Amino acid sequence: MQTEAKWMHETPLFRSATDAAQAVRRKERSSRELTELLLARIEAVNPALNAVVELRREATLHEAAAADEATARGDAAGPLHGVPMTIKDSFNVAELHTTWGNPAFKDFVADSDATVVRRLRQAGAIIVGKTNVAFMLGDFGQTANELYGVTNNPWDTSRTPGGSSGGTAAALSAGMTFLEYGSDLVGSIRIPASFCGVYGLKPSTGLVPLSGFQPPGRPSPPSDMMYMSAVGPLGRTPRDLRAALSVTGGPENQAAKAYSWTLSSPRHTRLKDSHVGVVLDHEHAPVSSEVTALLSNAVDALARAGATVVEGWPDGVDPVQQYESFGFHVQSFFAFQQPGEDVTKFSEFVDHENRRMAARAAWNRYFNDIDVFLCPVNFTPPFPHDARPFEQRTITTPEGERPYNDQAFWVSHASLPGLPAVAAPIGRTPGGLPVGAQIVGPLYEDNTAITFAELFGDVIGGYEPPPL
Repeated sequence: MQTEAKWMHETPLFRSATDAAQAVRRKERSSRELTELLLARIEAVNPALNAVVELRREATLHEAAAADEATARGDAAGPLHGVPMTIKDSFNVAELHTTWGNPAFKDFVADSDATVVRRLRQAGAIIVGKTNVAFMLGDFGQTANELYGVTNNPWDTSRTPGGSSGGTAAALSAGMTFLEYGSDLVGSIRIPASFCGVYGLKPSTGLVPLSGFQPPGRPSPPSDMMYMSAVGPLGRTPRDLRAALSVTGGPENQAAKAYSWTLSSPRHTRLKDSHVGVVLDHEHAPVSSEVTALLSNAVDALARAGATVVEGWPDGVDPVQQYESFGFHVQSFFAFQQPGEDVTKFSEFVDHENRRMAARAAWNRYFNDIDVFLCPVNFTPPFPHDARPFEQRTITTPEGERPYNDQAFWVSHASLPGLPAVAAPIGRTPGGLPVGAQIVGPLYEDNTAITFAELFGDVIGGYEPPPL
């Protein structure tokens, strides 16, 4: 155990992506060296986790060597120059399979990169391979499919890493990638990040293009029904989230001819200047005692650091009613994605759309005085694998059995109005399982939430390698 702990301390594989990029720029480490270490780590660890489902070994090593040659020449380098990383299977990567965990797509090979992938490459990142997903991204709590199998949590392989970006978060936590990119409709970045003890960002709605994030086949026609679907980065530090968002956000195609985008400055750079809204529990989705204890400790640490803590939901936010509207909008999203399904009555859609926009207005007013809103990511830490049909699943907590679907409650309040939200590690339960808090920021002020997560980590701790 001591040897393993020493190796974890000495290896660069558990450092941040921005640290890795800096080491390459300074010629302290070569991209080739980092890539070889990463590939060896995947070979050693992935059999226990089943997080990485496809690799491009030779191409990756060739690109790493090219990155080192560019460094030697003194060529201008992007912020992620020479950094090897994996990416969620649902993004198109040229010459790799895009399956969405569906056996029907097992032979599909993408012929071009998704916008996110292209922008990461332009920033200097090297795409090593793909990570596992829930079947058609249809499960926020677990990652499993008939094509690639079940992904395990690196903190306890008998438990789930979350879904649908479970392979994404598990690989990052276990040192099999320096950076990752996932997707989030019903918490599919935030829940896996919380379950695996890493950071994950659901960006503001529409901030990062979705082009190339799609199942194989004829692309769906353009639709504004993507208003709650987001793609965003996962990293071992908030600084990595900022770096990845900075290079992947902004308009594309015709919109890019009309305007440009840059990440705004955060509201504050000191906790003692921050006003933090807090809600740690709700009777509709009670938070288990092992999670509540960590959340309470985190809020106490914020208060000791000088942050102003304001308890309670924003005026005009009915969490239960808006959770119901969130569920309706998710169903509407899938109705548009699956022609032939029954589409809900138009009058009902109008009612729920009015609720969505009222929620956005209420949160916008709230953030006039409050900088970020802190709440749970989930009511539970990672739970044991459960292969039962979706509707039969339950989650055991110290307070009793809970419905599986209750996991969507806490993530819904950022998703419905399209707000940015960071999942940040805040510690581990008595059983050693990671728990994350959700930091919700003002619309389009993603850097305020990211910077708060950075300051928060200084007083509560951040990522730690799992004992895998």
